[in-house]
Amino acid sequence: MQTAKKNVQTSKRTEFIDITRELNAYLRKNNCKSGIMTVFTPHTTAAITINENADPDVPRDLSRKINEMIPKDEHYYRHYEGNSDSHMKSSLFSPSLNLIVEDGKLILGIWQAVFFCEFDGPRNRNYFIKVMEDA
Repeated sequence: MQTAKKNVQTSKRTEFIDITRELNAYLRKNNCKSGIMTVFTPHTTAAITINENADPDVPRDLSRKINEMIPKDEHYYRHYEGNSDSHMKSSLFSPSLNLIVEDGKLILGIWQAVFFCEFDGPRNRNYFIKVMEDA
């Protein structure tokens, strides 16, 4: 199956955007029944993660805590673009995830969702989807 490029517009410096619907829609559109889906973002200040989607306070709490743990400005940051914190946050999460596809949809826990994580927004971002189907 061909690699798909998806766009996401972020609106805040730190933001967690649920992309689960888009990923499952991609599976339906391509009639993928079983395999492994990789979701990857090529940005050094963004990430992909899984967490709870039932309570909107969870992504808000994640944003608040990660910003508290890694503040935007520290006297020892040297990166000239002024976004050292964003690079650190991205490294703590991950640029990609591998997800199991079964019966035409992602296997996720009842409260789980896949999130695009923005740490240097707002920006126009991309992520890629690659599915390796079972034979």
